[in-house]
Amino acid sequence: MAGRADEPGVTDAPSSLTTGGKLLLTGGVSEIEGSAGGGLTPWAVIGGYGTASQVGANAHATYVRTRDFGLNTYGALVGVANRVEFSIARQVFDTRDAGAQLGLGSGFRFGMETIGFKVRVLGDAVLDQDTWMPQIAAGIQFKHNEQGDVVTAVGAKSNSGTDLYVSATKLLLSQSLLLNGTLRLTKANQFGLLGFGGDKSNAYHPEFESSVAYLLSRHVAVGAEYRSKPDNLGFAREQNAYDAFIAWAPNKHVSLTLAYVSLGDIATIRNQRGAYASLQVGF
Repeated sequence: MAGRADEPGVTDAPSSLTTGGKLLLTGGVSEIEGSAGGGLTPWAVIGGYGTASQVGANAHATYVRTRDFGLNTYGALVGVANRVEFSIARQVFDTRDAGAQLGLGSGFRFGMETIGFKVRVLGDAVLDQDTWMPQIAAGIQFKHNEQGDVVTAVGAKSNSGTDLYVSATKLLLSQSLLLNGTLRLTKANQFGLLGFGGDKSNAYHPEFESSVAYLLSRHVAVGAEYRSKPDNLGFAREQNAYDAFIAWAPNKHVSLTLAYVSLGDIATIRNQRGAYASLQVGF
């Protein structure tokens, strides 16, 4: 979401250029499930720096450490013609010492794969500066949790699930401001790390997610996010997630995001807050 509309290589890119035409940071960073957006929620932007005649791609590695748990996620995405995005990510949830308290054993880990597809439906976040029309995209995320026996034992109905979402992103270049809202239909418990559905509910729930980011300079943005989550499992309540972040992109090939994140209670372990760090490389 950075840069000026007259930045060289954006509106006057030569036809032979096949990558890198977008403004700095307008492809977002990689959220924890692999899609382009903020750290917690997808945006309507297509990942990478490719414009309508170009291809963009990136890879990311993210680490979240709360008081009692750790989460590693890494993956990659490809954006084609600033229209469609394909992503794949793997999440590893480390229970650390809390695993023993939960009866799983210290250091027990949950693994999950997420495959995502997103399509820009209408609007252009950069070009539509003379209208209030946001860029709108629809996406789907297919998730599979490797610990099927464990998640069903705690009450989940399945170890696989599908999230559907619609995101609207408005970039106000003159105000150096980005606003995003996402509506997600999901059954996921703790993003899917504790399975899908539960003894309290096995229905799809509409959940709201939002992001706001402000550009301090061409290379640095700060912001905050909110993500609501369903509460399906009787043994442990699930709470909503928040973060406050700073993202630094020295160029179009690398970005670093740091955040303070609050995930609420996880599997009866209360007040999971901590640090978030994500490195992204691409074009």
